[in-house]
Amino acid sequence: MSAVPPDPEALAALHETGFDRGWTAKTFADLLKQPGVAAIVEPDGFILIRVVADEAEILTLAVHPGARGRGQGARLTRAAATAAAAGGARRLFLEVAEDNIAARALYRRAGFEIVGRRPRYYVRSGMPSVDALLLSLNLPGPLPLG
Repeated sequence: MSAVPPDPEALAALHETGFDRGWTAKTFADLLKQPGVAAIVEPDGFILIRVVADEAEILTLAVHPGARGRGQGARLTRAAATAAAAGGARRLFLEVAEDNIAARALYRRAGFEIVGRRPRYYVRSGMPSVDALLLSLNLPGPLPLG
């Protein structure tokens, strides 16, 4: 994990490799200026969280395509949960596309549970919209990810 401030340009470039609509460097810069927002960065991935009062949200998680399947997403998720709990959060939330099978499996292994649905939340160019599943994990507590 990085001890230096995250580079919004680098975050945007990596984010674009994994999402239909990657976020811009300005979006990352603006988010990182907000209270309670933090990025946990590894060489080929990052996770962005926001902690507000006793709740936290994973805003986004990105792992370079060439580095996927090696446990980096699990490490980042575990680090995010640890950071959120250290920041006073009792629950950690996120939204994931219903058709994102790999991400859903990661979050299921981490102990997240489906607590809601946002119909047609993810709009995709030239494709039908996809529902977002709202997931939640109670904190603190060790994640079973190995």
